[in-house]
Amino acid sequence: IHDPHGYEDKAGSSAALGLLAMETTLHQDKRLTQMVGTLTLESAAVSGYEIHIGVSQGEALNHPLVHFQDGSRDGAISSDGQVVGTYLHGLFEQTEACNALLRWAGLSVRETPDYHALRERDIDRLADAFEQNVRMKVIYDLLELKTPL
Repeated sequence: IHDPHGYEDKAGSSAALGLLAMETTLHQDKRLTQMVGTLTLESAAVSGYEIHIGVSQGEALNHPLVHFQDGSRDGAISSDGQVVGTYLHGLFEQTEACNALLRWAGLSVRETPDYHALRERDIDRLADAFEQNVRMKVIYDLLELKTPL
């Protein structure tokens, strides 16, 4: 990983884990883009957002993990198929992609996780715990709001 301008720390280069035959150079401009495509694994549909401030290059990128609808590619699969990497966030949010990744990792998928349902359940649990453990009347009074009925 090369950081010639010191965006993340002191300017210089650092050895990464060496699991993929590639290197990344950090740049000033951050890329944040919604993307849609398919995983190379099982051609599973995937979407999410790409966020990074680097440009990667190297032999590993000849075997991408994701093919996007706009024709671009992202990520890498190692030559032995044991390591994958990507800039795409949200890989596990779509059932088809999540199942493909779990199978790639050697897990048999018996019950498909529903990411969105799990997230909503956890948000509800957090809200319930907050409401049970915080004196809401004090909060409303501090904010000069009417206490809900």
